[in-house]
Amino acid sequence: MIQIIAGKKGSGKTKKLIDMTNTAAHESAGNVLFLDDDNRYMFDVDHKVRFINAGEYHVHTPEMFVGFLSGMLSQNFDVSIIFIDAFTKLCKTDLNEAEWLFNAMEELNQKHGVDFVLSVSADPDTLPEFMKKYLIA
Repeated sequence: MIQIIAGKKGSGKTKKLIDMTNTAAHESAGNVLFLDDDNRYMFDVDHKVRFINAGEYHVHTPEMFVGFLSGMLSQNFDVSIIFIDAFTKLCKTDLNEAEWLFNAMEELNQKHGVDFVLSVSADPDTLPEFMKKYLIA
């Protein structure tokens, strides 16, 4: 499953994502990961969550981002959910051209049973049609 929290800058997306992350840390049977582009929220996320500053791993293209996700899942079979803040910054792609990327994440979900929750800095009404089915807020 993929879920998207979308909204304009300053609309509370990250706070909601962190709240969902901390809830999952206590309720999930598997490991919970939180990806961000820097360490800014490291201490806001529960210590049970694996916080990953993806900015330290030289992910420069959307293809590298999918490889990064795949690499994490290949090393840890117990990951149940990955929260991704600043999604468009991390995957470095235009959302209108990202359908293949969401298909790749759907495939990872099906093969590995991992869910994804993303924060996307965009007006929900302007998201590409293929993304609207994932909206939760």
